[in-house]
Amino acid sequence: MSAKNDSFFKTIIVAVALCLVCSVLVSATAVLLKEKQKANASLDKKKNILVAANMLKADTNVAKAFENFERKFVDLKTGQFVEVDSPETFEQRQMAKDPANSIAIENDVAKINRRSKIASIYLVKENEKVKTIILPIHGSGLFSTLYGFVALEADKQTIVGLKFYEHGETPGLGGEVDNAKWLASWPGKKLLNTDGKLVLSLVKGGASKETEIDALSGATMTTNGINNMLNYWLGQDGFGPFLSRLDVNKGEA
Repeated sequence: MSAKNDSFFKTIIVAVALCLVCSVLVSATAVLLKEKQKANASLDKKKNILVAANMLKADTNVAKAFENFERKFVDLKTGQFVEVDSPETFEQRQMAKDPANSIAIENDVAKINRRSKIASIYLVKENEKVKTIILPIHGSGLFSTLYGFVALEADKQTIVGLKFYEHGETPGLGGEVDNAKWLASWPGKKLLNTDGKLVLSLVKGGASKETEIDALSGATMTTNGINNMLNYWLGQDGFGPFLSRLDVNKGEA
């Protein structure tokens, strides 16, 4: 065999060995950091829930603040609280992909195709009474599905706050759902009336009523998506039955 061929095969052997070593290192690192990644994801989720509940400040101890939160599971069809297997690992988004634990949506205004039969919600209590209700919402915008939380006061009508924690909307347009100034316009607005019907709308030209929010400039599809997801998730196919049943004085549903 020529020296040229010998050099070629040595190069191949070194390259393969290097790839194997790198693969082992990457895999080992992923395994070693898995628990830390889970912890960081959990912390980020808690921060977003605190933002929606208008309870996150620069000096907030997230873990301590979250001690006031009670996680509950709701059967969306009946509006009742239910128990689930392995609540610590329950993921509503994963359940929506499982035909046995989800339903296909007929009037799919939010364009999400399927939803989990069970939803995970959070309650903030004060003196055993419900002070704030935090509900997960999601729906299609222009380029992505937006995932977030909307928080309501104990009257089940007034908004405490809104926060989207995941989306792929256009920066400077639909991406303005992250704009702190825009998010600050939500608290105090009326989302539902006394009959539990959605009355809030995103409008162009400046919001002038307690049932109006300024639409995102240049982001019609994202704005429509937010309107649609609120319409779905706060309606009878979403959290409507739960809100109707919830006794805020006892924290029961």
